[in-house]
Amino acid sequence: MVFKSLGALVPYGTRAPRRVPTTEVRMTAENSLSRLDDDDYPAYTMGRAAEMLGTTPAFLRALGEARLITPLRSEGGHRRYSRYQLKIAARARELVDQGTPVEAACRIVILEDQLEEARRINEEHQAGVEPRRTADA
Repeated sequence: MVFKSLGALVPYGTRAPRRVPTTEVRMTAENSLSRLDDDDYPAYTMGRAAEMLGTTPAFLRALGEARLITPLRSEGGHRRYSRYQLKIAARARELVDQGTPVEAACRIVILEDQLEEARRINEEHQAGVEPRRTADA
């Protein structure tokens, strides 16, 4: 499953970061604090992510197989999840807990997220268009 974001196709759950680094940055004490508030930074291991969501690593793997979220991999090959991905997984878990099959829950979450993104883009577009109309009047 892919979605179009700013003209680029990316796997769902791996949206393009708001800030694109021009060079690879090593984690140091100085720059690590800036990552604490980054929703896209893959800070959580699979075990920690499952614990935070109150689910199992198998559930997170199932979401990966359904292509709802695509965790990044550490240098050692371990799955790492961002807060953004955990929000998506938490919504999928709500739906599954209500009896929705995993595949259907994943599709619902994708559609909800796409609708939210479309509304945000529409609001930004309207905000940009309306001031020009009132200035011309």
